[in-house]
Amino acid sequence: MLSLLARLPRMHQALIVFITLLIVVALLLPDSKSLRQEEGFYKIGQTYSLDIKPENLVVTEKTSPLAQLRWEKYQVQSGESAAVVFQRAGLSSRLLYQLTTTNKEIERQLTKLRPGDVLQFGFDANDELIQIKRQLSAYETYLITKKGDVFVDEIDQKEVVHQYNYAEASITSNFWNAAITAGLTANQIMELAGIFGWDIDFALDIRAGDSFKILYQEKIVEGEVVGRGKIIAAIFTNQGDTFKAILDDNTGNYYDEKGRAMKKAFLRSPLDFRRVTSNFNPNRRHPVTGKVRAHRGTDYAAPVGTPIWAAGDGIVQKSSYNQFNGNYVFIKHSNTYITKYLHLKRRTVKTGQRVKQGQTIGTLGGTGRVTGPHLHYEFLVHGVHKNARTVKLPQSKSLKGKAKQTFIANAEIRLNKLERYRELLASK
Repeated sequence: MLSLLARLPRMHQALIVFITLLIVVALLLPDSKSLRQEEGFYKIGQTYSLDIKPENLVVTEKTSPLAQLRWEKYQVQSGESAAVVFQRAGLSSRLLYQLTTTNKEIERQLTKLRPGDVLQFGFDANDELIQIKRQLSAYETYLITKKGDVFVDEIDQKEVVHQYNYAEASITSNFWNAAITAGLTANQIMELAGIFGWDIDFALDIRAGDSFKILYQEKIVEGEVVGRGKIIAAIFTNQGDTFKAILDDNTGNYYDEKGRAMKKAFLRSPLDFRRVTSNFNPNRRHPVTGKVRAHRGTDYAAPVGTPIWAAGDGIVQKSSYNQFNGNYVFIKHSNTYITKYLHLKRRTVKTGQRVKQGQTIGTLGGTGRVTGPHLHYEFLVHGVHKNARTVKLPQSKSLKGKAKQTFIANAEIRLNKLERYRELLASK
């Protein structure tokens, strides 16, 4: 082809090349219609008609029927049962029977109602009951939903996240008031006393100038604080002695910074901390006879009927009554330790019965030779009376091996975190 082109005159060659170039350019250029559309698409401020297809406007996803329910709320009043609440809501006893016979959990949730509980009933457009809601907590809701001809139940649980918070206080009058001022709840106060209850008698040993610092969890749901979690780490200074306690996530128990169990074989105090009428005093004058005699124990004054706890595991050596001790219980914990509980209003254990630490063995009263209701508590070691507040108590099992090493490392982290929170609070 090129050889034929070369034989032509130069004028003809130039003409053929020119025509070829025109054809190529024509093929590459867009048509006028396309060009107009392209120019119109990019023109700012110009309006255009839209090619709307009706089928594109149809919603293909079905809306949940639960989203269209009409809700009615009823609060359970004192003395009301589920039957009364259903009656107030215009629901039949037959429906309630159908629900409570569906399964055990639905029966329990509807029959174990307490004053203040709230039931929400969701009705459809035909006023038929479709769903019942019962709020269990800030993040849990119990649901009963009708599906076809049957009812099913489930728990709807929102995501709960945790964050740390910090509190501290120096005691001026009493532990309870200081803790309340620090922003602790009643449950947290009792939890804190329980953690250190084997080392400190909160009824007798608290003094002005004592202090505590705690790092604890808060529960967060949808950005709001809905409750308090466990105490993660705590430091308590009592009469110059400092005790540290850190939560072990694996066991759920508390240990000191060296992995030694906070829990001991005996409680320092066999009842909730209250005021005390008489401390340990070997030369105490007896309040009835007026004679100076050994008062080898501790008297705790508290409301009549206050539960009295076994200070440790053991076997009831004696559960009886006499004119001096009134109702009394003696517990033998081993060949070494015996604890005695006098002047009880009533006894709830029998001679020979095995008891656990913290188990209620009776209630505080004023029986026997007394001037007023109180608990007289004695602690004997090898038959010799000891001050239960200061005697060295046998240790419970502590962590060992790898578990101990892991805990000590985590304890250091948590104590450092507690200290950082303290510094942050001090800087505000």
